Amino acid sequence: MRKVRNFIREKKIYCGDKYLEIDIIPRTESEKLKTGIRSKKVQESMPKQKNLNDKNAKRYFTQLINSNFDQDDFHTTVTYAKENLPGSTEEAEKEVRNYIRRISNRRKKEGLSPLKYILVTEYDMDEEDKPVRIHHHIIMNGGLDRDTVEELWRKPKRKGQKQGDKIGYANTTRLQPNEYGLEAIARYLTKSKKKGKKRWSCSQNLIKPWSRSNDHKYSRRMVEKIAKNEVNNPDFWKKQYPGYQLTECHPEYNDFTGWSLYLKLRKE
Repeated sequence: MRKVRNFIREKKIYCGDKYLEIDIIPRTESEKLKTGIRSKKVQESMPKQKNLNDKNAKRYFTQLINSNFDQDDFHTTVTYAKENLPGSTEEAEKEVRNYIRRISNRRKKEGLSPLKYILVTEYDMDEEDKPVRIHHHIIMNGGLDRDTVEELWRKPKRKGQKQGDKIGYANTTRLQPNEYGLEAIARYLTKSKKKGKKRWSCSQNLIKPWSRSNDHKYSRRMVEKIAKNEVNNPDFWKKQYPGYQLTECHPEYNDFTGWSLYLKLRKE
């Protein structure tokens, strides 16, 4: 039997202009890039599923947040009062999209940039398999006053009203990135619950994470040496990726394919 030969691929995933993730992973000869030393710029594919249960979907979700939002932006949570509880997830989605539309219109009125957002709808399932405790999380770009964002979580005003009735509770906080960017809020929003379900969507104007691959930078022997000696050496990684600072390097070993490295870096 002909032995399958492996090589090492370096895949750089750019999350905006501040964060960089790198996969240094074994691949088979049949997967090797056909021409050139590295691939062209490729936009990372958005997961087809709209749930957040899959590992790759969670990773893309985090990369998308880090590509678009920072400390000037908001996390808004909205819930429903008892008298306004939606009868279905579809009804809830319609309500929150009307809310997003009102925010977008207010931004236009105040001369702000177009609304950018990521929406997560979360709910539990009761004993009759019906959705309960439906609420929404929205990551959005800043600019509006936080009180204004919360006040817009209202029904359209009826004749004779100064403003519409409140739909429920709204709370808006400013995002707080650290060396991992906004991974903490992404993990919170994607955390699995025993009986809980989550769906997500986003505006079309978001910057998508993109990648580039190189099949010639590392050898298997180099990766093994790095995994054993250089994993947590920031000076080593600074030489490999000038302009970036190491946040985390995670090595993994497989009996069949050998060592892999997964890195997270941030712009200096």
